[in-house]
Amino acid sequence: MTSTFYLKEPNSKKESLIYFSCYFKEEGKKFVYSTGERILPAHWDQEGRIPTTKGKSKAANRGVIKGQLDRYSAVFNEIRNRCLSMQVDFTSRLLKKEFDEKFKKAPGGKNIFFDAYDEFTDQKVKNQEWKPSTEKRYKNIRNILKEFEKDRKYKLTFNAITSKFHAEFTDYCMGEKKHVNNTYSRNFGLFKSFMLWALKNGYTYNEEFKEMQKVPKVIIPQVALQKSDLEKLMQHDFKNERLERVRDVFVFACVTGLRFGELRLVSKTNVSGDTLHLKEEKGAEKEVRTIPLNDLALYLLKKYKYKLPLIANQKQNEYIKEVFEKAGYDHEIERVVIRGKQVQRIPVLFKDRVSTHTARRTFITMLKRDGKSDKLISKITGHRDLKTLNQYYQVDDDAKKEAVAETFKINFQTVKKAE
Repeated sequence: MTSTFYLKEPNSKKESLIYFSCYFKEEGKKFVYSTGERILPAHWDQEGRIPTTKGKSKAANRGVIKGQLDRYSAVFNEIRNRCLSMQVDFTSRLLKKEFDEKFKKAPGGKNIFFDAYDEFTDQKVKNQEWKPSTEKRYKNIRNILKEFEKDRKYKLTFNAITSKFHAEFTDYCMGEKKHVNNTYSRNFGLFKSFMLWALKNGYTYNEEFKEMQKVPKVIIPQVALQKSDLEKLMQHDFKNERLERVRDVFVFACVTGLRFGELRLVSKTNVSGDTLHLKEEKGAEKEVRTIPLNDLALYLLKKYKYKLPLIANQKQNEYIKEVFEKAGYDHEIERVVIRGKQVQRIPVLFKDRVSTHTARRTFITMLKRDGKSDKLISKITGHRDLKTLNQYYQVDDDAKKEAVAETFKINFQTVKKAE
């Protein structure tokens, strides 16, 4: 018994479904099964019953389609040989059942790209593999993909994830969406994670995405505070309880290195003397972090009876800018924006560069400047990857001047008067 493939609409000017076919002699019936693959008849080799691979008529996605058709042939031969070896009747009903189980992810040519994406995110959430921030990012990427499909009129299917898609999507994100390199690099990396999941779970056999390179990440200077800044903030009278609370939460994060989301885990029950014992809710394999509490941290905890006055992260980010404005930080600094190969230097107010994450960056930068080891710092912050840890370290002009002055402190006498 042999099998073959043919087009549903061989004379059409539009893409046609490709059918798998074989004949069951004992049943006296022809077995037909839709592969879900589509191709323009002009790109189909009628004699070879495969996509055209040479000449002007070759299909752009011929490799992907042929790979999928080969799978149908392989499964057909596997089932037939198994039935022969086990002396079991090889029937059309059995073949359909096996095909449904193997290829049910793409029945009847239905586009299941976004269905697969939703199953992927649902599975990860239910398995508690993601933090809320990660879930939010994947939802954002889904929205971007939907907008891309609509705005660029580029129908997203698994077979459509080609080099053309990569070029169009990159241009769309960095051109129309104005994403900078790091944002796009992160988003495309997450998209590739979804594609790997889809490949593993049988939604696609198109591996072309593996060759698609992300835009390289670049190190962008960020804001990190100094000891004098923290002193200035603590000594300022805001005459406003709301801003004072925001200031206190921010400074507490600066002197402990905690992420904003970890602050809600702080309570009297996990503070022993001058040490905070922090166990993250996710990641049972992670050890308990012991975080030293200096006098300022202890003062702030006692001020609020070990229950920090937390608000939503979005509101904290909004109000912390107001805190810095009231404290007199009205000067401008330079913001570097890199989009593709283009570098823009934009003057912005200092306060607008401050966020809740500035606190963690400040903690790491101050310890690094004081000569503390990466291993010591990572034990407090919980970083496993020292490369990630060092991305937080901000080297400012004062640090550079101080380093050069201390290293090259050379006694000298002028032999000849400088001209």
